[in-house]
Amino acid sequence: IEDKEIEIERLSEVKGVFLFACYTGLAYVDLEKLTPSEIQTLEDGQKMIITRRKKTEVKSTIFLQKKALALIKKYENHPFCESSGKVLPVKSNQKYNGYLKEIQVLCEIDKLLTSHVARRTYATYLLNNGIPLEIVQKSLGHTRIEQTQKYAKLLTKTVADVVGKLDEKN
Repeated sequence: IEDKEIEIERLSEVKGVFLFACYTGLAYVDLEKLTPSEIQTLEDGQKMIITRRKKTEVKSTIFLQKKALALIKKYENHPFCESSGKVLPVKSNQKYNGYLKEIQVLCEIDKLLTSHVARRTYATYLLNNGIPLEIVQKSLGHTRIEQTQKYAKLLTKTVADVVGKLDEKN
């Protein structure tokens, strides 16, 4: 999805919002409400999102990587963002998921793309890169560690499946 050039503006915007969710783990409702005041800068210049999840009211702290920061910059002068005071041009949930299906077709992806796929992508990325489960929990704003552990279980199953396929080849 990152590498796919999309010239249709509405799809390009949804692609940007979806990728931002992949880079931050924010759920759709939290993307929709994100304002510049929730983006904080530390003394060393590192930026992070400090917000409360709409679903649970649990505090979530997300350090922003370069790709997420680039998307914030890309949309800072977007007419929707300027008029609404939001960070991203987020469409209604119905339109967002509908446009994700179009992106799925354009990118020839077999898996159904939904807003939650981005959240899972973020969690899996962190776990694959050795981030401790407790930190992933805080970043996702989960109230219980068991909610986060399901991502680690999925990861274990995926690794087991891949290793099993390697055995079949040898």
